[in-house]
Amino acid sequence: MPSDADETHLLRALALARKGWGDTHPNPMVGAAVVEGGKIVAEGFHARAGTPHAEVKALQALGRRPLAGATLYVTLEPCSTHGRTPPCVQAILDAGLRRVVVGTVDPNPLHAGNGIELLRAAGVEVTLAFGPLEVACRELNFLFNHWMVHRRTLVAMKVARDATGRTVPVPGQRFITGELARADMMQWRRLFPVIAIGAGTALADNPQLTARLPEGAFAPVRLLLDRSGRTAGQGHLQIFSDSYRSQTIVALDVRQTSPEQRTWFKGQGLQTLEISSGDFLKQVFQHATDSGWLGVFVEPGPVLGAALIAARLIDRAWIYTAPSGKADPSSQSWLNKVLIADGASVLNLGEDTLISGSWK
Repeated sequence: MPSDADETHLLRALALARKGWGDTHPNPMVGAAVVEGGKIVAEGFHARAGTPHAEVKALQALGRRPLAGATLYVTLEPCSTHGRTPPCVQAILDAGLRRVVVGTVDPNPLHAGNGIELLRAAGVEVTLAFGPLEVACRELNFLFNHWMVHRRTLVAMKVARDATGRTVPVPGQRFITGELARADMMQWRRLFPVIAIGAGTALADNPQLTARLPEGAFAPVRLLLDRSGRTAGQGHLQIFSDSYRSQTIVALDVRQTSPEQRTWFKGQGLQTLEISSGDFLKQVFQHATDSGWLGVFVEPGPVLGAALIAARLIDRAWIYTAPSGKADPSSQSWLNKVLIADGASVLNLGEDTLISGSWK
């Protein structure tokens, strides 16, 4: 059982892991710390795929062999197989560490527990976190975990509404929710490798689809679901004309668009995803899986949102709810029932409330 000191050091490793927020795909975020005599003497986190893992970074930062009695704290079970980088289990053994505290086990059913077993077989004491701390270490990588278990892209839906279920701001206002809620949304945009919207949202709101944070703006892949090519010729749209336009992909249904429309998008330097058979939405998300995208953060309007719900394509949802009167009363009320499974997270953000979790 981990001690209070173990929990303190593992919380620090968890904070280190979060430094890789949005940058490690398709790998998980992982943090590690080496502790000697009750004090952290070296730290590391996984920054990007292909770079050293957190355990190796921490040992490199130490610059010497750990002292006898040192403990390594790591948020995720050390890897036991050789991928882009050598296995971390071997690095731990080579360093002579005799105790490791692990935040959560590897979510891959083929590898779960292997690293821990190898360490224990070599005489290393391995302590596992439990309770809220284990949950925090596991949930940090919910995108990676979903991919490992289901081998497909996680489809998330973000909706900002008022208490009546309406999602269109009152005339003259740009937003329904307040600053705290919008800042929280930006963090999730930063995490997901892909943000998606429908043609109606693109034409009505002309969004940037970037994560605008105090440290700067970041643009993931921006996926526009425009089945019938309604946005063709709309060169003023920011996702078609800004400096990130090469990261915009327009999903089109060949059966509902003309060659001229499809040529226009390509002429703007945009990528197109042309669906010619099967269900349009399902084929788009199959492409997401084929592309190795761990998650797509969909910010739908009423039409796309209702279609996603009807097709049962949503895995997880973020529902931001503002007080009544923040939305246009003449607009459509389409999300007056939130179908999030038991165990949902509830967060107060000023006047607004965020409910997030797995969608039923």
